[in-house]
Amino acid sequence: MNTLYDLFVGTYTDTDSEGIYRYTFNSETGELTEKALAAATPNPSFIKIAPDKNYLYAVNETDTVNGNSGAVTAFKINGKQLAPLNTVSSYGAHPCHIGISKDGGMVAISNYSGGTISVFKTDAHGNLIIPEVIDHTRLDSTKTSHAHSALFLNDKLFVADLGLDRITAYPFLDGGIDATRIEVLQLPEKAGPRHFVFSDNAMFLYVINELNSTITVYQNTEDGSYHLLETKSTVADDFKGDSYCADVRLSPDGKFLYGSNRGENTIVVFAVDQTSGKLSLIEREDVRGDWPRNFNIDPSGNFLLVANQRSNNITVYKRDKENGGLTFTHEIVLPSPVCLEFLH
Repeated sequence: MNTLYDLFVGTYTDTDSEGIYRYTFNSETGELTEKALAAATPNPSFIKIAPDKNYLYAVNETDTVNGNSGAVTAFKINGKQLAPLNTVSSYGAHPCHIGISKDGGMVAISNYSGGTISVFKTDAHGNLIIPEVIDHTRLDSTKTSHAHSALFLNDKLFVADLGLDRITAYPFLDGGIDATRIEVLQLPEKAGPRHFVFSDNAMFLYVINELNSTITVYQNTEDGSYHLLETKSTVADDFKGDSYCADVRLSPDGKFLYGSNRGENTIVVFAVDQTSGKLSLIEREDVRGDWPRNFNIDPSGNFLLVANQRSNNITVYKRDKENGGLTFTHEIVLPSPVCLEFLH
C-alpha cells in the first residue's frame, strides 16, 4: 500500500504566502516534507482536484476581476508543480468553494459575496469554458445571498446558501443545469449553512451551520426529498464567546463525522449510527491554533490535518479508526493555510 501522498495547500496571499503549496505526506508517520511552491496565484482559498487526478482548480478569492468579480484558475498537475491552463472570471465576487461532477465535465464555483453559482464546462484539456450562472440574489428580497458550497450528486447540483439559510437542488438538463426547477431545503433562521456532506448511499445529509454552530442531519425519503432527523451543537455547552463553524467531513468508512469550530478552535467528533444516521458526541479536540478552516483526512484514514488560518500552522492528528478519536502529533508552519487537498 502506498504510504506517500502529495498534499496541496491553498492559502490567502495577503501576508507572506505566495499561492498553492505542495508537500509529501507520509501516511505511516504523519510527516509533511519537501515543501514547495506549486503555483503562485492570488488567494487560492479553496482548491479541488479533478476525479481523473490530472487537473487542479483553484478559486482566486477577490472582487477585483472585471470590477466586481473573483476568478478561478485551472492547472495541469505536473508532478510536484502546477502548470496554469487558463484563468477566467468566476462571475461573482469572492469565490469560496469548488464542486466537480463525477466525470469532471462540470465545475461549480460558489461566489460568496456575489450570491451566484457559476457552473463551468471543461474541455478535453482541463480548461474552463464560459459558464451557466445561477443567480441566488433573486430568490429572496429580504435576505442577502451568500452561496458557500456546491456538490454534485447523481443527477443534481446541491448548493448551500449561508445567507438564505437553505440548501437548493438543481437537476441536470442536456449536459447542464436546469435553474428553473428548484427544490429547497429550508434551514432555521440565521443557521448559516456553510458546507455539507452526504453519506455514501446518499441516505443521509449532514449540514454544518456557520452562524449557530450546529450540524443538522437529514434523511432521504422515498420521493427523493430530505427531512430533518436531528440537530447537534458543535460547541461545548459551557463555551463562552463567538464561534463559527467551517468544514465538515465523514471518515472514509462513514462511521465518524468531524466538524471545525472557529472561535472555540476545536474539531468536534461524532460517531455516526450506521442504521439511523444519527450522531453521538465523542470529543472536541483542541486544534492547537487559531481559526481552523478546512481540514482533511489523509487517504489511508490514519491522520486528520487541520489548516489554522490565523495562527499560520497546520496541525496533524493521529486518528483512531476504531473510536474516531484524535491524538495530536505535531505541527508545521505555513502562512494563512485554508484548504488541504490530497492527490491519491
